[in-house]
Amino acid sequence: MNPTPTDPTPEAAHSTSGLTRSSLPEFHFNRAKTSLKQAIGRYTHQTRMRRRNADSIELQAALRSDLDRLSGSLEKLNQGMIRIAVFGLVSRGKSAVVNALLGQKLLQTGPLNGVTQYPRSVYWSAATHLAQAEIIDTPGLDEVGGELRAQMAREVVDQADLILYVISGDITRTEYQALRELQAAHKPMILVFNKIDLYPNQDRQAVYRKLQARFAHEGELRQPFLKPDDIVLVAAEPAPVEVRVEWADGRVTHEWETPPPQVDELRDKLLKILNREGKSLLALNALRQARMSEGAIARKVLKLQREEAEDLIWKFARWKAIAIAANPFAILDLLGGAMTDLVMIRSLAKLYGLPMTRHEAEKLLKSILFSSGGLLLSEVGTGLLLGFGKSASVLAIPFESASGLTTYATTAIAQASMAGYGSYRVGKAAQVYLEQGCTWGEQGANTVIQEILEQSDASTAIHRLRRELEGEGQ
Repeated sequence: MNPTPTDPTPEAAHSTSGLTRSSLPEFHFNRAKTSLKQAIGRYTHQTRMRRRNADSIELQAALRSDLDRLSGSLEKLNQGMIRIAVFGLVSRGKSAVVNALLGQKLLQTGPLNGVTQYPRSVYWSAATHLAQAEIIDTPGLDEVGGELRAQMAREVVDQADLILYVISGDITRTEYQALRELQAAHKPMILVFNKIDLYPNQDRQAVYRKLQARFAHEGELRQPFLKPDDIVLVAAEPAPVEVRVEWADGRVTHEWETPPPQVDELRDKLLKILNREGKSLLALNALRQARMSEGAIARKVLKLQREEAEDLIWKFARWKAIAIAANPFAILDLLGGAMTDLVMIRSLAKLYGLPMTRHEAEKLLKSILFSSGGLLLSEVGTGLLLGFGKSASVLAIPFESASGLTTYATTAIAQASMAGYGSYRVGKAAQVYLEQGCTWGEQGANTVIQEILEQSDASTAIHRLRRELEGEGQ
């Protein structure tokens, strides 16, 4: 059972009224900044409180490390710089693609494999005032020293907001596998078919159509999926061609000339993405990183305070069992039991240093009960059935004191056992939610991520990722 309160608060649900599509990215950007600032403030306060209470040094260090990562996510937003990472196997022309976009040869290229040894970042001045961009050139994914290169690739993918995957013909098995691994990061991707100048037009179109057909499996979740316009043809560094030159004196010579790069389609596509959804992309990826950091904080706190949490859950389970056993009225059993569970959930959150309002606790309790039909039936159905039986036994005591008391005691014990066990299950399920770091509040990372996904236009890069991202934080 994995409870997740999925409905945003009424305030959040109506917060986009009056906004246009063009203003949504800025709205998403500001919502993300508010969410991150709130999380950083919360965990900074938590770290100070734990230091004051002389808690575990190990826990303080763990919180500080994850808090630094949260601060890094906020800094990424403050910079407002979209990171475009360029990947591919060796000799596919990744650096040449970057140079062509820049309009100047800043990165070294050459006929030898492995010219690019480490990731290198360059600022793309052609980006618009709406969003600035940094392009990261990376080593070939299949070069020697694979583990180090794989680690570098993971770090770059984690920071990237958009991925360019460069090939130079029909995709190979190695390229396909690498593409699948990159798509597992759930970042918008453009497949760049480079070196088209080496193909006759008919062959070039045949490869292009084959690529489109290969990635058109939208219904298969594990299959790399790209829309037809996500595949762009370029010639970043065209090979020299021999041209005939006729001179005024009648002489005819043949010279070699290098044609200009053919990257206009790719440049236009990137600028369109930056203009339409650049800030939304920044917000989305910063929030995803923040969600991981918050989850890491919560899991570490849970691990170090597991025994205390277990004792707390059992204490509330016993209280609930005793109270229900002693109470003769069925309706009060349900109300009192629900109040006990709500107090337990908020007490667990307080133990972990995570904020939770009564409203959030009520939503979580409902989510826990409804996500497990058996638990809901036990809490309500069995509670009412045994509760009314217990009430009837109380009424029978004046007439049949011995049998009435026996029936009451038997029923009360059975109901108390069921209630105590139900409360224990609620407590354990609440821990699953708290492991996420309370990211589902009004300003929580999960809530804002869900808003961005739901409000994205069908033609945007973010919308194409919705299928993968919606289940990511569950």
